[in-house]
Amino acid sequence: MSFPKSECDVLSALNSARLVVQLAQEKGVVRDNLSYREPLYHVGAIVADAALQAGLNYRTVVKVRIDRIVQDFPEAATLSGMFNVIASIGVAEFLRWHHNTKVSRFVCVAELLRDEGVNDFHQLRTWLQNPACRQKLRAIHGVGPKTVDYLCGLVGLDFVAVDRHIRSFASDAGITAADYDFLQTVVSYAADLLGVSRRHFDASIWTYVSSQKAGRQGRAPLELPFGGSIAVA
Repeated sequence: MSFPKSECDVLSALNSARLVVQLAQEKGVVRDNLSYREPLYHVGAIVADAALQAGLNYRTVVKVRIDRIVQDFPEAATLSGMFNVIASIGVAEFLRWHHNTKVSRFVCVAELLRDEGVNDFHQLRTWLQNPACRQKLRAIHGVGPKTVDYLCGLVGLDFVAVDRHIRSFASDAGITAADYDFLQTVVSYAADLLGVSRRHFDASIWTYVSSQKAGRQGRAPLELPFGGSIAVA
């Protein structure tokens, strides 16, 4: 995560964070909707989730595929096991996705991890805490800062992944800035001011915004990304 480099930037981020805190308190985001994202202890599912999630409906498109991978391919919980599976059935069948862009992204991320000596969940979590990993991931076509932070969230690291839900909530709070790093810092500071985990606050905003949208459209609320259970305080 990038932090503001000057005192002026810090003050600007803190002032914006207070606006996010005020809205979160008004809407009961923490009081009524504090959501907990459990890490996903399955490397094959983690890589698939990170490769597929951008621009797709999580509940109806991504989650069903991730749940199937976890259930049908327990051996793919390690990277070596995952490569054995896809050697047998192919990447497209493993993902149940045939569009080349996301398939290629999945393969590139998986091959990078293999080249970096990553095999199991704990090795992946450790590797993602090395700042050098971000540049290597970002070198893959289609992998931006949000995907990297999302991947960190999948293994339980305390990051905010700035997606359209975060941007929508920040906009409702009166924040007009669109810069990714600035919005990430603002929401991170807001979580600190509220005394909650940054990734849990991210999850709570995601749950709140998706529930509001679903309610307006007469649909059931969307299910939280990152797998695992959702505990609402």
